[in-house]
Amino acid sequence: MYISDFETRTLTPRQKARDIAATVCDPEIPVLTIADLGILRNVEIKDNNVTVTITPTYSGCPAMDAIRDDLKTAFAKEGYTAEVDLVLAPAWTTDWMTDAGKAKLKEYGIAPPSGMAAAGGHHGPIRLQMAVKCPQCSSLNTKELTRFGSTSCKALYVCKDCLEPFDYFKVL
Repeated sequence: MYISDFETRTLTPRQKARDIAATVCDPEIPVLTIADLGILRNVEIKDNNVTVTITPTYSGCPAMDAIRDDLKTAFAKEGYTAEVDLVLAPAWTTDWMTDAGKAKLKEYGIAPPSGMAAAGGHHGPIRLQMAVKCPQCSSLNTKELTRFGSTSCKALYVCKDCLEPFDYFKVL
């Protein structure tokens, strides 16, 4: 899935290619683009051939094949051929998610990751997660029901005030 109404501006070919790649949505959370999620690492272009580099949220992420196909489709519609490279290092963390992406998660009903990942060069004390804010009513009176939700990146929570269950995108 990708956002089909790509706006044409005065951009370098590489910027245009990056903008095209950035419109591709995550198939598991369709309100997030791969740029929002922070898995879009690099875009290179030579003539009409584009190479996109992405990093999965974890090494076995089942969405990578769909994202690869959606990238190829998005570029084909704009007259390019695309190759997609997966890189595992450095490992993706939720720190790479944009603030706009976190806001989209909350609006979609998924609690965004709270805090910073221990990986990625953060040194010093590790923050303990004390509570997850309900994306529906903003209450901190929530409880984890299961460590894994609809995908392995998410945990299933319930709000004890509004009684709504919700996914929490774990800090990874």
